[in-house]
Amino acid sequence: MVDVRRLVQMALDLWERSEPAAAAQPSAPVVKEVVDAKPLAPQAPAAPAPPLRRPVTPVVPVTKPAAPAAPASLQAHPAANRSILLQGQRVAYLLQRAKRRSIGFVVSEDGLVVRAPRWVTQPGIDEALQEKAGWIVRKIAEMQQRRARSMSASIRWEDGASLPFLGQPLQLVVDSEQRVARSGAVWRVEEEAPGSPSRLYLALPPSAGRTQIRDLVQAWFVQSARQHFLARLAHFAPLLGVHYTSLRLSSAETRWGSAKSDGSIRLNWRLMHYAPAVIDYVVAHELAHLRVMDHSPRFWDTVAEVVPDHRALRQQLKDMPAPPWDRAA
Repeated sequence: MVDVRRLVQMALDLWERSEPAAAAQPSAPVVKEVVDAKPLAPQAPAAPAPPLRRPVTPVVPVTKPAAPAAPASLQAHPAANRSILLQGQRVAYLLQRAKRRSIGFVVSEDGLVVRAPRWVTQPGIDEALQEKAGWIVRKIAEMQQRRARSMSASIRWEDGASLPFLGQPLQLVVDSEQRVARSGAVWRVEEEAPGSPSRLYLALPPSAGRTQIRDLVQAWFVQSARQHFLARLAHFAPLLGVHYTSLRLSSAETRWGSAKSDGSIRLNWRLMHYAPAVIDYVVAHELAHLRVMDHSPRFWDTVAEVVPDHRALRQQLKDMPAPPWDRAA
């Protein structure tokens, strides 16, 4: 008996083979989810973004603290071997060790000189200087001003120039024809008009240079000073009851006179620039030292015996510096 189910299956297989192959179907499109499908209004194109740059840290200039101003310096002594700061000013001074009981200070046109006993330490000297700081600074400043005034009064070593002599103007005249001065120099007071200067005639050729004129005038000044000082010493010595043994002349820049216990007197010939009364004060001052060798009240009482107005005359000597002679300017 024929298997009917097998026959049916065979018939079905034959039928499927006779059908055309189905065309390949495209796969379904993938649809992306749109959240807002409404059309957007046209917008202006965005400005291009600036290029990215590394942030720059602003450079702040580093300002160094200003260095403290250097202390002003007062005139240094030419032979200074120490210095100290006094009232904000640098003072270079000359320290001298000596046999003495206390520390001494001397301010001249050269600067400050400190004289101290050998046993005093440097800190002790510094302490003493600080105690006298106000006086030292003031005196050095006064001396600097005095020196400046002196330099401004420099002498012109030429025909017709003038310089002070005995407190009055003295005119220099180069007497090349030797009408007055046959040799050296001749001083004449010629009252052509009230207040007119006296004249110093110099026997020099027309070609004489500044140095020749200065040297001849200086020689005449020195000679005149010796004559004048001897006369004033002879006047004051008996009044003070002292006896001097010798007179020497000096040309120191800062010291007008000195006296020693042996009776020797030294006077600066440049005192001849000053009025006779000022010269008398210096002469009496040095002679008084032959009685009192210090500047105690007793000394000043001795000076006052012969020069009662010595304080005013001493101040004139300080206030009116003599012109410098150190060069032919």
